[in-house]
Amino acid sequence: MYDFAIAGGGIVGLSTAMALGQQYPDARIVVLEKESRLAFHQTGNNSGVIHSGIYYKPGSFKAQFCRDGSRSIVEFCQKHDIDYEICGKVIVATEEKELTQLEKLYQRGCENGLGVTKISAEQVKEIEPHVQCLAGIRVPTTGIVDYKQVCQKYAEIIASQGGDIRLNTKVEKIATITSNTHVIATNNGTFEARYLINCAGLHSDRLARLAQVEPQAKIVPFRGEYYELVPEKRYLVKTLIYPVPNPDFPFLGVHFTKMIDGNVHAGPNAVLSLKREGYKKTDFDWQDFIEVMTYRGFWKLAAKHADAGIQEIIRSFSKAAFVRSLQRLIPEVQADDLIPTHAGVRAQALMDDGKLVDDFLIIPGENSVHICNAPSPAATSSLEIGKAIVKQIPAPQHTPVAINI
Repeated sequence: MYDFAIAGGGIVGLSTAMALGQQYPDARIVVLEKESRLAFHQTGNNSGVIHSGIYYKPGSFKAQFCRDGSRSIVEFCQKHDIDYEICGKVIVATEEKELTQLEKLYQRGCENGLGVTKISAEQVKEIEPHVQCLAGIRVPTTGIVDYKQVCQKYAEIIASQGGDIRLNTKVEKIATITSNTHVIATNNGTFEARYLINCAGLHSDRLARLAQVEPQAKIVPFRGEYYELVPEKRYLVKTLIYPVPNPDFPFLGVHFTKMIDGNVHAGPNAVLSLKREGYKKTDFDWQDFIEVMTYRGFWKLAAKHADAGIQEIIRSFSKAAFVRSLQRLIPEVQADDLIPTHAGVRAQALMDDGKLVDDFLIIPGENSVHICNAPSPAATSSLEIGKAIVKQIPAPQHTPVAINI
């Protein structure tokens, strides 16, 4: 019998397991991961950005956890000798109509306490010499890291705490046989646990329903496709370069991201994936496809953002269109400067009314908790999310609770 079972070996599941081990040193903890390695999906395919929190509504989980997480993840990297860089980023307006939204972003950055500054086009060029714009914002706390390395360290700490990590172990059924015992059937044996924590990312809504919890939303997968600059053109980007996002569209737009390994990624676009784990255009799963096509929330979202969605699809199939979007930021970039690189899939929770869940969604159940929306900036926020989840969980009955006097 385990005290805690965590479904999902991504960065949120691992940070939660680690936080539980720190809070309850005698607790028996197991992480169940269906893949052959940890951080296989969202965590292992993201851009590696340590986000600042500038985009998020003040007071929201995302704003709070991202701001605090950008500090705690850096402290964690320093403590454990993980490579990172606080390089900062610029958000730039390339058209007059974007200046109002740029000002709103600046005000939000100030409200979130991020130390942002408004900079002129000339000052942008001092940071990013190849960018053409009208004005910009400097966000000094943004950084880069390899989150797979972070997850590996999380896993090492979990093991040192006595935690159990089971790979190739897919949760298939969940039964509650008493008020405080979950029986979790997997393809690799059955596990009993007093408390269940669902951090299953792309499948979090399905696991919630297996546990008889209504997640209030459905996960809709969006694939983000990237190019990277060829080595001889990496000099075009010094830090991170973002456009002013369209306030009517729920994605940030294509941008340039310097990676911790020296590569420079360009993207992503955002297109519906026809499979929850569909990293290629040809990936298809009939069940996943039918779920989305019969979900009224998706069609309401599609109707609201039809024009922008069509542009994303065009960029997906036309490199020339993708390049034109990038040239709004750096006019020198040419098609020959870019080669395709791996895509990522964002697990985005969508409600029946067609609205995207714009904050982390954490749903309590009977002796369980379900993280049903944790896309970006979840990696940046992982330590804070883990601590927040642990605060919601009662102490194991057999484990003495430490009291600070």
